Amino acid sequence: MEPLNPEAIRNRVQSVLAKIRSAEGKAGRPAGTVRLVAATKTVAVEHIAEAVRAGLSILGENRVQEALPKIAALTQAPVHWHFIGQLQRRKVRSVIGLFDLIQSVDSLDLAQEIDRRAGEAGRQQNVLLEVNIGREPTKAGFQPDDVVRLIPMLAQLSHTCIKGLMTIPPPTADPDSARPYFRQLHDLARRIAALDVPTVRMDELSMGMSNDYEVAIEEGATLVRVGTAIFGARHV
Repeated sequence: MEPLNPEAIRNRVQSVLAKIRSAEGKAGRPAGTVRLVAATKTVAVEHIAEAVRAGLSILGENRVQEALPKIAALTQAPVHWHFIGQLQRRKVRSVIGLFDLIQSVDSLDLAQEIDRRAGEAGRQQNVLLEVNIGREPTKAGFQPDDVVRLIPMLAQLSHTCIKGLMTIPPPTADPDSARPYFRQLHDLARRIAALDVPTVRMDELSMGMSNDYEVAIEEGATLVRVGTAIFGARHV
């Protein structure tokens, strides 16, 4: 991969966007159905700003303390911020109102804490429910069957707007091996939507990263989280 410089960033952003449009077409989905979330963990502000100039409009951060100075530095940029990393309950207050979407709500306790803090701030917080679709013991997230069971309780949260689901499938070298997991998440979203709970929406499916986002799009993703394909490999 070419060294990271403004031209390289522009080329990579345009390449990813073109592949997203191509995957939409292959899946018979209208152009613009899928939105790119650039994963910017450990990426310098100047590189993020260059990527925004190249066409990015949604930025995803994994760590609250890293995100805060970036948001402050790019306050005039025409972007939306998503929180995509594991969120500790003690840091919930810091993210309310800063992020348009918290993608990684992985438990009922966390959802309730977000709701409480959003209520204190007089806000409505948009969230996605993170599902451990591969049922991996070391990974955070709701178990698939638990999500359905907990929907009535989640629906009672008056300051939290559930917009859909997010997942990270088990790692694999072959992108197509992730397809069954993406399909399962899509099916789960349909099951929840069929419950017809007015306060719980299933409009968004955040799935797919740099190595498998095209497959995820074919299986119904509306948000893809891409970092390495834009900014290169990072060592953290």
